[in-house]
Amino acid sequence: MLPARINPPQRRLMGPGPSDVEPSVLEVMALPTLGHLDPQFLKIMDEIRYMLRALFSTENALTFPMSGTGSAGMETCFANLIEPGDRVLIGINGVFGGRMVDVAQRCGAEVVTVEVPWGETFTPDDFLQKARGQRFDLMALVHAETSTGTLQDLSGMRAVADHLGALLLVDAVTSLGGHTVRVDDWGIDAIYSGTQKCLSCPPGLAPISFSSRASEKLEQRSTPVQSWYLDLSMIGKYWGAERAYHHTAPINMLYGLHEASRLALEEGLEARIARHAQNAARFREGLQALGLNLPVAENIRLNPLTVIEIPSGIDDVSVRKHLLEQAGIEIGGGLGAFKGKVWRVGLMGAASTKSNVDACLSGLKNALNAQQ
Repeated sequence: MLPARINPPQRRLMGPGPSDVEPSVLEVMALPTLGHLDPQFLKIMDEIRYMLRALFSTENALTFPMSGTGSAGMETCFANLIEPGDRVLIGINGVFGGRMVDVAQRCGAEVVTVEVPWGETFTPDDFLQKARGQRFDLMALVHAETSTGTLQDLSGMRAVADHLGALLLVDAVTSLGGHTVRVDDWGIDAIYSGTQKCLSCPPGLAPISFSSRASEKLEQRSTPVQSWYLDLSMIGKYWGAERAYHHTAPINMLYGLHEASRLALEEGLEARIARHAQNAARFREGLQALGLNLPVAENIRLNPLTVIEIPSGIDDVSVRKHLLEQAGIEIGGGLGAFKGKVWRVGLMGAASTKSNVDACLSGLKNALNAQQ
């Protein structure tokens, strides 16, 4: 007997991702599928590239979405920019800095790490002191560390990378569309994001952008990119003027990204970023009124994601279960060093609303009262 047609429940997605998806994004994803070389689809591709450059604040020619989630974006950047034996300096202050190390080592890099405690961020001097005058091919760090709720100040990092002779790689999975991201002004050489966070598109695509320096590094490789599927020297020819076939693009997912990007730019990046900031401030004020502690210092807090310390004597899983079953709200638990110690609440993209803030605060209050 065949299973029944799926009928997922309606949730408020307020975890670390995915976020709620705008109805119009889901609507365009249900439009007729075109061939990946159809002239009308090629026009859509060009419009996506144009809008992604606006979202990243860049003129980089090599800017487009990779097939795969944000982690595919991470692997794309490392696989294309690293050759065996290259030296890479990576900042670790949470799960995703650690994941960078794993990916870089799998590409054959010699990795040196710069580490600060979870919930803290780096200064340029942290990298300079660890480097101790050594040269590196690549320097990498996370702009928005989703596991800890911290926002990394990137000012001064370009100068450090220059001093080390390195390309600068940045993870913007949770910041693109929710915080200011200025690729050209900040001198970022390679950057990746994901569609399922502040862009409020379903997971499945990873926008990336390479500077001319990064593109030159790719062109001058002496060894093939270790991943055929993620090889930008081939994929770039499909997204560029040649339109050379590489793999069958996820057509309807790209429809969704087109609409999600259009909505973000229609709202205006400054207005969108301000909305995330306002709703985050409202949420934090309400949390403090409930007597809940925010372990991340105010000046480095992410607006799209807030980390809350779990009070002593409160069961982590029971609170999250209560929210899901009684209020239809999904929030996230902690990862790594924060596992069992914090909740992670996202106010990303379409989910960053006053009504979601108030619903979550009410739900948390009820869930905490249920344990007393």
